Amino acid sequence: MSLETFLYLVPILVGSLTLHELAHAWVAWKLGDPTAKEQGRLTLNPIAHLDPLGTLMFAVTAIAGVPFGWARPVPVNPRYFRRAREGMALVGAAGPAMNFAIALVCLALYRHGGFTGEALRVLENAYIVNVVLGLFNLIPVPPLDGSRIVGIVMDDGTYQRWTQLDQYGMLVVFGLFFVFRNEFTTVLTDALDFVTRAMDVLVGA
Repeated sequence: MSLETFLYLVPILVGSLTLHELAHAWVAWKLGDPTAKEQGRLTLNPIAHLDPLGTLMFAVTAIAGVPFGWARPVPVNPRYFRRAREGMALVGAAGPAMNFAIALVCLALYRHGGFTGEALRVLENAYIVNVVLGLFNLIPVPPLDGSRIVGIVMDDGTYQRWTQLDQYGMLVVFGLFFVFRNEFTTVLTDALDFVTRAMDVLVGA
C-alpha cells in the first residue's frame, strides 16, 4: 500500500473502528444494559472508542499488508440481560457484523461506482480492512468477539472461567501471530477470498 493510499484510508479506518465499537454499545443498550451509554460510548465520536496502541497496530500492519488492530472494549454488564450468555453473543456479533456491512458497501462502490485510480485503490483497501477487522474479531479467543459468540454453548461455570481469560487472550493472539505469521496470513487470505466471493454474489458482481 502506498503512503498516499494509506493517508486517504486513515479516516475510513478510524470510522470503521468507531462504528465497530458503537455497534457493540448500541446492541447492549437495546438489550437493556445502560453501562456503555452512561460511560459516553454510545457516540460517533472516535475519541471515545479508539485505543492508541490498537490503532497504531492497525496502521503498521495495514502498511505491511496484513491489517489488524483493536479499539477500546465497550463496557458491558451481562447482568442486565434477560439471558446473559445469549445477550453477550449478540453484543459480540454486532461489531463484526458492522464491519462486514461497511465492507459490503465498499465492495458495491468498487464494483459498480465507476471509480478509477486512487479512489479505486482506497475503496479496495477499505474493503479489505473491514473484512479483516470482522474476521479477526471472530477468532474465538477472549476477549475477542468470537469468544462471546462461542460462549453461547457453554454452561455458566465454564463461561465464567472462559471470560476470566480476557486479560491474557490478546497476548496469546499476538504470540501466535508473530510465531505463525505465514500460516496466519494464508488462513486470512483464504477467508478473505471466501468472503469476497460471497459478497460478490450479494452486490451482483
